[in-house]
Amino acid sequence: MKIRRLGRTGLKVSNLCLGAMTFGNEQFGCDESSSRKIIDRFLEAGGNFIDTADVYSGGGVSEEILGRALQDRRQAVVVATKVAGPMGPGPNDLGLSRKHILDSVDASLERLRTDYIDLYQVHAYDPTTPLDETLRALDDCVRSGKVRYVGCSNYSAWQLARGNGIARELGGARYDCLQPQYSLVCRYIEREHIPLCLEEGIGVIPWSPLGGGVLTGKFRAGEEPPQGTRIGAEEMARDRFLTGRNLEIAETVVRVAQQIGRSPSQIALAWVVQQPGITSPIFGARTLEQLEDNLAAADLVLDEESLKRLDEVSALPVVYPYDFHAQVRSIITTMGLER
Repeated sequence: MKIRRLGRTGLKVSNLCLGAMTFGNEQFGCDESSSRKIIDRFLEAGGNFIDTADVYSGGGVSEEILGRALQDRRQAVVVATKVAGPMGPGPNDLGLSRKHILDSVDASLERLRTDYIDLYQVHAYDPTTPLDETLRALDDCVRSGKVRYVGCSNYSAWQLARGNGIARELGGARYDCLQPQYSLVCRYIEREHIPLCLEEGIGVIPWSPLGGGVLTGKFRAGEEPPQGTRIGAEEMARDRFLTGRNLEIAETVVRVAQQIGRSPSQIALAWVVQQPGITSPIFGARTLEQLEDNLAAADLVLDEESLKRLDEVSALPVVYPYDFHAQVRSIITTMGLER
């Protein structure tokens, strides 16, 4: 496992992050005993970064399992969790209002059995709450010592840029980390998010680097998804990931894996790890076997031929204004005026 800085910050995290969405999840996850074994092995392998959220497994179950597992070794682990999702039936039980953030951070601390959260992330943009209200509440969490760093997930690039502009004006904590969807089957953040994060020194910790599991090679066109998988359990996941294009990309991943003697999961994860601006992709595991397979991607460096094949099959169409930007860059390069 390699260690990387989280963006411009001084926080050091492993180049793979263990996702805790499976912990206590009855549909596509594992029980507490299995979760603890997965955590133990991940830490033993040199990982130090675990991501969860208050809504995972319903009612904070994932946070509770993680808190019990880490209570004797909390200082050695960078713990990330998230806020915004519904945690009750009331109108103030969700979103990014000052009330919900301040209530939620205390509840997460209690479930995690700790007095601080290393990385506290907003789970989604809240159009009903002013960004300055959200950022002031997050800054209060930092100033109180309850939170060390702040991040956001599922933001568009303009929302991230505007948020950090407001944070700069307020003189408070900014978003030092972005958690977006990113994989060979979902490369859209390469257009705006990645250039922004590289320019501003924002860490990037992608979710679903295995494309919801489709890049593991377990799924085939015309076949029912295997039971116990997220795609098999969630209609939304099937609609998002199980498309003809994605299955074609997955077939290329399988062929590359066969050629170099690795598993498809390792290939897909290693590709994300090697992309510019990426700090630490988040992967989940239901079993120790899955964990071991994914861990092997931490030190895998794909050769140029493999990267080219994967890039070509998954490439996004070049549309305006990105085609225009490419022309400008070409002229600058030709004139020897690169930055």
